[in-house]
Amino acid sequence: MSILFSGTLAFVRREYCFLLTALLAINISTFGVPGKASPKPVLQLYVSIAGNDNWSGKLSQPDDNRTDGPLATLEGARDLIRKLKEQKKLNKGDIIVEIQEGVYELPGAFELDARDGGVDADSRVIYRGKKGKEVRLSGGKKLAKWDLVTDESVLKKLGSQVRGKIYQSDLLSIGINDFGSPGGGGIELFFNDRPMWISRYPNKGFVKITGLLNEDPVDIRGTKGDKAGKFYYDDPRINEWKHEKDAWVSGYWFWDWAEQRHKVDKIDTEKKIMEVAPPYHNYGYRVGQWFYGFNLLSEIDEPGEYYVDREKGLLYFYPPSDIENGDAFVSVNKHIISMNKVSFLTVQGLVLEGCRDTVVKMNDCSQALIAGCTIRNAGDEGIVINGGARNGVVGCDIYEVGAGGININAGDRITLTPGECFADNNNIHHVARIRRVYFPGISLNGVGNRATHNLIKHLPHMAIYFNGNDHLMEYNEIYDVSYGSNDAGAIYAGRNWTMRGNMIRYNYLHDISGFEGKGCVGVYLDDAFCGVDVIGNIFDNVTRAMMIGGGRDNKVLNNIFVNCLPSLHIDARGLGWMHDHPEQWIREEKEKGTILGTAYNKPPYSTRYPELVNIINDEPKAPKGNVISRNICQGGSWDKSVGFWKTSVEDKARTYITISDNIVAPDVAVKDSLSKSFVIADPLFVNREDPKLGKFRLKKNSPALKLGFQQVPFDRMGLYKSDERASWPVVGE
Repeated sequence: MSILFSGTLAFVRREYCFLLTALLAINISTFGVPGKASPKPVLQLYVSIAGNDNWSGKLSQPDDNRTDGPLATLEGARDLIRKLKEQKKLNKGDIIVEIQEGVYELPGAFELDARDGGVDADSRVIYRGKKGKEVRLSGGKKLAKWDLVTDESVLKKLGSQVRGKIYQSDLLSIGINDFGSPGGGGIELFFNDRPMWISRYPNKGFVKITGLLNEDPVDIRGTKGDKAGKFYYDDPRINEWKHEKDAWVSGYWFWDWAEQRHKVDKIDTEKKIMEVAPPYHNYGYRVGQWFYGFNLLSEIDEPGEYYVDREKGLLYFYPPSDIENGDAFVSVNKHIISMNKVSFLTVQGLVLEGCRDTVVKMNDCSQALIAGCTIRNAGDEGIVINGGARNGVVGCDIYEVGAGGININAGDRITLTPGECFADNNNIHHVARIRRVYFPGISLNGVGNRATHNLIKHLPHMAIYFNGNDHLMEYNEIYDVSYGSNDAGAIYAGRNWTMRGNMIRYNYLHDISGFEGKGCVGVYLDDAFCGVDVIGNIFDNVTRAMMIGGGRDNKVLNNIFVNCLPSLHIDARGLGWMHDHPEQWIREEKEKGTILGTAYNKPPYSTRYPELVNIINDEPKAPKGNVISRNICQGGSWDKSVGFWKTSVEDKARTYITISDNIVAPDVAVKDSLSKSFVIADPLFVNREDPKLGKFRLKKNSPALKLGFQQVPFDRMGLYKSDERASWPVVGE
């Protein structure tokens, strides 16, 4: 009882710290956006497709004589503001650049630096789209001319069923001669606001490796494969790829959570052997793993597929609808917006699309904000915040980007100085089209950043990845993630004793089952990750809801597990198969006095995380200090082993766990469960049909409430209505 009480006090102290950080962040999330009561701006400029950069920019439309009016470009507005600043002609107050309706094809990334921001929170520079109108900044180039394919050499490679349906566009004729690589970062086609897909086989699903040459055998804890990228296949369709100019394959070659794209080097059609071009996959290749082929002219057989002949500069396309009445463009620019050391600047209410790399890059900025924007149709990440402090992404819709949604890397791990950057109230879905693993909806790195009230769904791998210290993840709704991988986590971190102080609180995770239903994890604290508080979350229909993979000092308190198989997994991998990694950390401590480069036993770490100070002398490989208390489990199982993992709670871990006051419903199948140290009782949910009215609320006479369980604020989870939202209401796809 004393151990649990001590852990609860630590939780209260940490709660206060996170509450203070959250309040500070919320305070700055309102700057420069609708809803802020601000005085008349010191300067208002307008940008319009009908504008001219030689005009004053002070009129929203050209005057009758067309002698003055709006500016034509963002660069024109930026340069005019710079000039007025240099001449000291601006008083204190916001500078607003209102961009009028239309599509703006950018010649390159819109670049902003230290000269382009505001002075303070009351004197910001704000670039915003005209309210109620669609304003697009595009890094692409429109394709207006299409011809039916008549070249016999091309038609012979196409299936008879699609001849007469494939169109071509000459990219060289409109000045595009840089096509990039099919492996990533290359040209892409978008039609009617959606990304089309490079021709592939199979159109859905995968083919499998059926055998290996075993030229360089590898054995990872009994899982055997071959380091050489040479393997057998059975599907005869692959034989047709031998004559393709630039065939590629994408696959999960060894593990279900590690994907890579390869150029095809050779195909032996008699022996049915494929060889991929080096560098080979880091883990190797094994029988039964899955891949698909792409960038194949002969495989254009489904509406929406396209192929670029990089030698001739021709794009071939099977349009999903009438091409004459559709809008098509290809990605050209690297970025849409690039900020470097910019302070007190807001980008608001715009559609940003059509680049090959990250849409918005923010390097070493301060109090810069992306608010109410739609980020879509790009080849890499949506928004990357690298360095700086108190920057945010608020109310954005982010989808159909090639990699992750929002990537935040801010704060100093040496001094534990928080970055206080945040992602709040964003709708992130259908991202990681190209880079399918380890590019999550939101990534938090560094120290003291937060992800709150986001809706994250339809992702092939993680929803939230965190790395570092003192991050806050709360009030997010997450579902249908990790559908393209196994042994993966919706919220994931791993492999560090010193990355502590992270909080996962009041999130709703539901309907998460992994690739082919083999199973994945809700909250995955992988490979000895430590010091995380998992409090007040709801896990509904998650295959392995809460996993502690050998870590220490984690608190799992006041959570609801419904129909999870199982709810809980705790192992002692540091005492078993993973012993080599902590052994390296212990050796480093003896040689350098640090763990993973961190001065763990000196301030600020020794004062912020007192559990770390004596870790080397306190069975460092053991999963000590974990507390499982005041949780509810109904349906599914509590800790019964099912599916992918052989065990759920490892015997070697049981003696180290502090567990008390958990409620397990009578309907839960329980087997060899933590010495059955829980209360078997109906938790007495209200069970109203409308979830927001009480699906996860408890009746006043619930036995869980008597044991100290606190009602979970389900009605506050997920997106909320706000003037800063890019769209409302948010509807399902």
